[in-house]
Amino acid sequence: MDPKIKAMFLDEYAEEGAARFGVDPEELTFIGGFQNFIYSYQREERKYILRFTPSTLRTREGVSAELDWILNLAQHELSVSVPVLSIEGNQIEQIDGNGITFYATSFTYAPGRKIGYPECLGNPFLYEQCGRATGRLHELSRSFKPTAASKRHTWEKNEYLLRAECYLPQDHLPIVQALHEIKLELARWPVTPEQFGLIHGDIHVGNFTVDESGELTLFDFDECQYSWYTEDIAIQLYYLLYVFGEDSRAERKTQYELFMIHFERGYTEDGRQMPRNWKEQLELFLRLRDIIVLVGMHRSWDLSQPDDWTRDFLQDSWTRITSGKSLIDGF
Repeated sequence: MDPKIKAMFLDEYAEEGAARFGVDPEELTFIGGFQNFIYSYQREERKYILRFTPSTLRTREGVSAELDWILNLAQHELSVSVPVLSIEGNQIEQIDGNGITFYATSFTYAPGRKIGYPECLGNPFLYEQCGRATGRLHELSRSFKPTAASKRHTWEKNEYLLRAECYLPQDHLPIVQALHEIKLELARWPVTPEQFGLIHGDIHVGNFTVDESGELTLFDFDECQYSWYTEDIAIQLYYLLYVFGEDSRAERKTQYELFMIHFERGYTEDGRQMPRNWKEQLELFLRLRDIIVLVGMHRSWDLSQPDDWTRDFLQDSWTRITSGKSLIDGF
């Protein structure tokens, strides 16, 4: 979370948002959030999420477009965390603060449990389920027709790409240059219905749960955007590989090969086709994700005294980014 935005979010805003959704502020439990302020609450023995999105991050129209797409996915029986209406019957409640606005939205709590590290590693069943859910999501994206008034942004307007220079230290100009080169390359890529559409934009083990039958429920669509479908695949792969340091390339390669086999098996179920040229596109999107993660860390974390893992990751990612390599380079 940007420290400036964090300081602008007052307790009274959370209380007002809770009241708009018929929730006693005493029932709110703050559970974090990297870009938004996220709370949980219970009503009639069911659990829900209450989210506050700063206007510096999203427009009201952008939030509305996110909710419209989630509802479309749910209507087509993809398991997602769906929006909940306020007392006044609104999907979005606007909380006007001092110099900033927050958009309050509520969602059902995803059923099942999260599968974190290290349980998610070396897990072929999970990778098939990820492929199955991602393939269905992309299939529905191809037929989704948003209203003109509420449409999500395209990849080049991602906040991390637009504001990288603001968040990175001055000595990180080589990272900014690498990002510029990737953006130029992406701008030359063909944009076709087979390759490009509305994606989740942040699928990883922190943004889905798994129930007893193994079905995934996706949530946190805040990063949804128009991009190449391969980016949705690369993001999932990235967060399975980045935990391995450069001294663990053999484990990283094994993880990569296992994911590729089982993810594709799930994705192509029911006759679906993988995105065109997806294997050739993976490396570029893994390089892009390296930069986005680095930008996010500098925006939200105090890196003056990093722990051992963070220090090693920062060094490894710097080397990869500035040398034009990805986590699967040479595999």
